[in-house]
Amino acid sequence: MSDETRHAPDRSGPEPAPIRFFGTTWVHHDGGYGLRRAGVAVGSLALAAAGAVVLRFAFQGLEIAEVGSFLNVLVVACFAVCSAVAFRRTWERLTRPAAEAAADRPADRSAQSLLLIGFIGSLLAYFCRALVEAPGEGVRRAEYEEERARYERRRTARTGNPAGKKAKKKRG
Repeated sequence: MSDETRHAPDRSGPEPAPIRFFGTTWVHHDGGYGLRRAGVAVGSLALAAAGAVVLRFAFQGLEIAEVGSFLNVLVVACFAVCSAVAFRRTWERLTRPAAEAAADRPADRSAQSLLLIGFIGSLLAYFCRALVEAPGEGVRRAEYEEERARYERRRTARTGNPAGKKAKKKRG
């Protein structure tokens, strides 16, 4: 079987869901998948480093304003906790099905500000996940394979389905 035949898209059945920055290249790891994964890893790490520099400038502003050591410690603790929470939630979103993750914790719109403040944690979660696979690939692959299996069961279970029958050889 040639690569073209094996990687030819099957137009019947469910389509794979695209992943940000990867499209559907995660299905067969083609179309520059490795380069994209490296790009996501390097990009997210670079953005996290740039964010840390910006936070350092903000912290220097607090030092110049001489707000006191208590407030300095409070700000550092706030960013550390928010980054840890953002890392955990982003990691869960990238490694667990949405229904399973939502069942463990209720949707809380007020937590969005925590995630925004802890953007460095989210970027680091993307970096760590990109070292293993495309961020969210495992979840999408499991969903896609389940949909394909369901489709195949439905397709072969129907009676009189010409697509499910094997082609008869002509004698002659």
